[in-house]
Amino acid sequence: GKKKTNLDGLDAFIVQELKNWKVPGVAIAVVQDGKVILSKGYGLRDVKNNKPVTPKTLFAIGSATKSFTVATLGVLVGQGKLDWDKPVREYLPDFRLYDQVAGEHMTPRDLVTHRSGLPRHDVMWYNSTLSRKELYQRLRYLEPNKDFRSTFQYQNLMFMTAGYLAGEISGSTWEESVRKNLFASLGMMSSNFSVIESQKAADFALPYEKDEKEEVKEIAFRPIDEVGPAGSINSNVEDMIQYVLLHLNKGKHEETQVLTEIDVAEMQTPQMVIPGILRYPEIGHTQYGMGFFITNYRGHKLVHHGGNIDGFSAFVTFMPQDNIGMVILTNLDGTPFPSMLSYNVYDRLLGMDEIPWSARFKERQAKDKAAEEDAKKQGLSPRKLGTKPSHDLKDYVGEYENP
Repeated sequence: GKKKTNLDGLDAFIVQELKNWKVPGVAIAVVQDGKVILSKGYGLRDVKNNKPVTPKTLFAIGSATKSFTVATLGVLVGQGKLDWDKPVREYLPDFRLYDQVAGEHMTPRDLVTHRSGLPRHDVMWYNSTLSRKELYQRLRYLEPNKDFRSTFQYQNLMFMTAGYLAGEISGSTWEESVRKNLFASLGMMSSNFSVIESQKAADFALPYEKDEKEEVKEIAFRPIDEVGPAGSINSNVEDMIQYVLLHLNKGKHEETQVLTEIDVAEMQTPQMVIPGILRYPEIGHTQYGMGFFITNYRGHKLVHHGGNIDGFSAFVTFMPQDNIGMVILTNLDGTPFPSMLSYNVYDRLLGMDEIPWSARFKERQAKDKAAEEDAKKQGLSPRKLGTKPSHDLKDYVGEYENP
């Protein structure tokens, strides 16, 4: 007979691992066969005031936002307002890229599969005061470092452009388009598009990071509204699990077909290979669909996307063929805790032995840290000591500009 798949002992595991990884708080929701079997908060959303995480606590979901941008375009495709494979310039005549060929041929599908040929160029938006439109208009000055469509290179600004496109086509903004086409249909009424908005809510998590000494400290919220379509959604596990159900349920929410089956399948189908070595025997090679990474875990197809923005680490993950999935939201910067926890939950749900992921990830972190220390000792930093600029610093003072 089938081994019993349940979540006995998961509570104790989460409480222990929160301490182990020094994560202030986590919210998790798990769904199996169309039913939410767990929706719960652990730890603290606000350490100083000892406020607990609940299933209603808002967290930044970071890049897990990207699939919402794709799904919104998908709704427009379903309405016949957009074609994945027509040039973006047919919809946005002023769209230009540094590489003319890429600029003329880039399609909405290209925008959401990280194959523009551009490296990250994140300095353009991170900390910037430019508006979304200004960022869009300056794409033409960003140099590519690879051929168009040749290489997977994670690209936030192309996702921003995809969201800008969704706004223009629907005659509004990306925010309005997502709200109308997804949030309203799925009943995601607590979700928003800016950490400024989150801080007005009754139940939201504060952002934390570990300092050099591994001490956990509260940090400032980072608004990234301008590049919103690549990462600015804030949500809670109650709302987010409805979104996971949508993808597991072939685009249906209860009785409503929100996304066409075809577009849901497209999002979960490999579009770009991501070359890389296999680290663990249980996890296969990774591809990128549209707004989701696709791999396999212990022989089961796995679709997922993480999210990392200042003070928050999130994970949306599901197994379409097994009809299980989950959302894990935390308020600690850059921690592998959400993916570690998800693997443990999958082991339990699949009725398999639990792999010691926490210990494995800890070991990998220690190795990475040691390698970094080693590099420092060998002086691999490119800085030349004991030198000085050829002119006095005041000679360099002036106004400089780069398009």
